[in-house]
Amino acid sequence: MLGIIGGTSLLYADLPPLRMRTVATPYGKAEVRVGDFALLMRHQHNLPPHRINYRACLAALAILGVDTVVAFGSTGSLRPAIRPGSIVIPTDYLSITDIPSIHECTIGHICPRLDADLIRTLGELVSDALTGGVYAQTRGPRLETAAEVKALAKVADIVGMTVASEATLAMELDMRFAAVCTVDNYANGLGEEALTFEQVLATSRKNARRMESILEIIVENCA
Repeated sequence: MLGIIGGTSLLYADLPPLRMRTVATPYGKAEVRVGDFALLMRHQHNLPPHRINYRACLAALAILGVDTVVAFGSTGSLRPAIRPGSIVIPTDYLSITDIPSIHECTIGHICPRLDADLIRTLGELVSDALTGGVYAQTRGPRLETAAEVKALAKVADIVGMTVASEATLAMELDMRFAAVCTVDNYANGLGEEALTFEQVLATSRKNARRMESILEIIVENCA
């Protein structure tokens, strides 16, 4: 079963008419829209990135029978060549903050690799996407400083606040995982103006129809 995780980039999109379910997990409850696929909006109850119960969200998808996850992530570009408006399908990720885990009482190591076959499929379906590069996750909810952006740009290409946590948990739960990242802005220090969250939301509104189309294509071909 296909699971879609959405966030800011799908905030203003018209989402498919799915049935809402509240799923109880060992880590808490999560709300998931269910039909031919499962759709989970990560900012439930308007929670900021650092307060999202990622373990409950991913566990809820696993309980529903999801074995393949595509996460939509809103990101900032760390490189002038990756312009706002781009779509990036990263092939690796890093985090400079704590990553949640389902392993509390036992040692459980995974080899964190985004699913190459799923990435290839998404690259074919989203023909204008840039496939490749590294997603860096920061804690949020504040945006990154210009100094942090300079440091991250040495090892990564885009920056967000959610996808690395989701990827790790999905792999711990034996789910295939890949991400479709919208580049909504240049990270602080790369653009001409200081970045604000209102600018990010404005970009999400502008791109709503485009994201609806991408979501529809992925569901039609992967569900």
